[in-house]
Amino acid sequence: MAQTSKILFTLHLFLFTLFSPSIFSQKVALVLSGGGARGAAHIGVIRALEEQHVPIDYVVGTSIGAIVGALYAIGYTPDEMEQLMDSPEFSKWVAGVIDEKYRYYFWKDDPNASWVSLDFNPKKKLTTVLPTSLINPFEIDFEFMRLFDPASAAAGYDFNNLMVPFRCVVADIDSTQIMVMRNGNLSTAVRGSMSIPLIFNPLRYKDKLLFDGGMYNNFPANVAQDDFHPDVIIGSRVAQRYGKADPDDVVSQLLTMLMERQSDTITYSNSVMIVPSIPTINLLDFSQTETLVDNGYIAAMKMIPEIRKLVNDSLLPEDLLRKRIYFKAKEPKLVFDSIIVKGLSKAQTLNVQKTLKHNNKTLTISELKKYYFRFIDEGLVKTIFPSAIFNPETGFYDLYLDIQKAPNFNAQFGGNISLGTSNEGFLQLRYRYLWIHSIRVLANGYFGRFYNSMKVGGRIDFTSRLPGYLELYYTYNNYNYFKNTTYFFDDLTPSNIRQWESFTALGGGIPITNKGKLSLRMINAITSSDYYQTNDFSRLDTADQTKFNFFSPRICFELNSLNRKQFPDAGARLSVTFSYMNGREILIPGSQSANKSEQTRYPEWIEIKALWDNYFETIGPLKLGFYGELCITNQPFFLNYTSSIMYAPVFSPLPEMQSLFLPQFRATSYLGGGIKAVLKIYKKLELRAEGYIFQPYQQILQNPIDYTAYDGPILSDRSYIVNTTLVYHTFLGPLSAGVSFYDKLQSPYTFNLNFGYIIFNRSALP
Repeated sequence: MAQTSKILFTLHLFLFTLFSPSIFSQKVALVLSGGGARGAAHIGVIRALEEQHVPIDYVVGTSIGAIVGALYAIGYTPDEMEQLMDSPEFSKWVAGVIDEKYRYYFWKDDPNASWVSLDFNPKKKLTTVLPTSLINPFEIDFEFMRLFDPASAAAGYDFNNLMVPFRCVVADIDSTQIMVMRNGNLSTAVRGSMSIPLIFNPLRYKDKLLFDGGMYNNFPANVAQDDFHPDVIIGSRVAQRYGKADPDDVVSQLLTMLMERQSDTITYSNSVMIVPSIPTINLLDFSQTETLVDNGYIAAMKMIPEIRKLVNDSLLPEDLLRKRIYFKAKEPKLVFDSIIVKGLSKAQTLNVQKTLKHNNKTLTISELKKYYFRFIDEGLVKTIFPSAIFNPETGFYDLYLDIQKAPNFNAQFGGNISLGTSNEGFLQLRYRYLWIHSIRVLANGYFGRFYNSMKVGGRIDFTSRLPGYLELYYTYNNYNYFKNTTYFFDDLTPSNIRQWESFTALGGGIPITNKGKLSLRMINAITSSDYYQTNDFSRLDTADQTKFNFFSPRICFELNSLNRKQFPDAGARLSVTFSYMNGREILIPGSQSANKSEQTRYPEWIEIKALWDNYFETIGPLKLGFYGELCITNQPFFLNYTSSIMYAPVFSPLPEMQSLFLPQFRATSYLGGGIKAVLKIYKKLELRAEGYIFQPYQQILQNPIDYTAYDGPILSDRSYIVNTTLVYHTFLGPLSAGVSFYDKLQSPYTFNLNFGYIIFNRSALP
């Protein structure tokens, strides 16, 4: 009897189960396609499903679908995902822009006229010089570690144990197959899945190169089916079908070649496809996130009746909230106590560890970020991928860094192409060596009609909590103002000056915040100038010659956050330099000199020079700025007027003034300043208007009888500069066309057309 009752009960239970499947929980998988910035619409789909209490038991994604899916899997709400993806910070991550507060001015070399900078290894093929990606992933890699790795630890590095079980796909280039990422660090899986060819560099993982999973499977519904065996699959497809390549869009051409033509439908019987309306946007343009989220929400809401035909279960908001709170509570706080480096030598690894950790026992994520980007900004690594692995024995994370060192050699090319005579070619070769300390050696040259220069030397940077450096450089500069005169300047007096200087600079410095440094330099210089003191001379005349050899220690405090080395429109620069000059002046008179005997004297003086260049907040498309200089010195006159003017400090706020000899903007002590207005016309095209006043304490005047110099009345004379320039910032450098007004010239207006930079090597004079 008991046996019969057991059989009847089992049969009853079987029939009840067969005809009443709704009493058991249904399993729903959400599949999210790739598609770049369009993937923000996935957030709206998730928002609609949550609002309608549709459970999401599994999530699978590719590329942007992997990012959204992983965020949801670790407990992010749709609101939090939208806020993140719509933030300026996220746009900077995907654009490869490192936050300016993490830029480290201390590492920067003096600005030069380069257009192109190429790292290379002379032992490797020329093709290795070409970049492997258009976007620098340093920022997004670090932030993915911060976002995802604590959740990986909470899940025991098993994606089945996340708040929502998760899968994403990556492309293994060597085997030309997909890899399904099921465990390990979530940041690694997501970063590999979004490595769009030639946009983001591939990720090295277990001796494989991983690219965007969308290359082989941009809509991984089959992965959801094979891995999770769900009762229902809901798909969100935002991917663009790559048809015929656009002849004017290189990214379109590359993606068409690299992305396989794939099926983007669901073959599973119990499935619903959601296809949001997507506006035309660029692949990485997240400025329309809010619109895309709304479109995804609308599309999903329209499909809710179809979904409810298949999904009877509901997940209440309070139950979902409890799941999120429970999972988040398991995440260990992101604090590091050890650093493991792959890809570098022992000495190089020690450099990295000392730079990042110093003697600290532990590092919080915010402390690490400061030192991490300080190390990157030194320019010694080509790629660096961070991952955090929790160590349950210590209770802290181990920081693993997979580093590919940058090639030791770097070449830079550039200069200036001018309608006038400021044509320059520039070439620099630099050698960088990462050791316990980092070493940089460089040699450069400028070649032109007006200016020629050579610079060689090196610098060693010491790794410590407060970094420091020592440097030694030799520089030769040659200026020929006579060759640089044109019909625009036929009234200049004097215009026939040739000047050269040869000097050695020994110095060192320490950083002052991320944007500044304090430096000390010792200059030992030999200078010589040939000139006529009037423009009335013949081929038979010989020029006067002034030789001035000097020794000059100087200390400089500088803060610099300007966004460009020429024509900036954001940031500020503050510089204060204190100099002592002690030298010997020798005057060798020419045929027109009143005194025919050679003269020698030993001038010395102290000079304080301050500069402030600042751009204020934007007012619509208009940005205003201020530029000011103050120079105070007890510099004596040299043996004649022309040499006194040549060695006097100069006020030159406009780039073209670097190549002009304008006596009215030179004085031993002065105050100069003005305002700048930069109007953004269209993207990289801007119109600049600048106006300046130069007020010398006393003007340097010439005695017409013996050509000596004497002081004019105090504050009796001033000069003006007005400039308007149209600038287009190309990827190589600025293309500019402008008109300038210089006071006290017979023909005060000049026109200039330039492509490139009017930037020279540092002068021996302060």
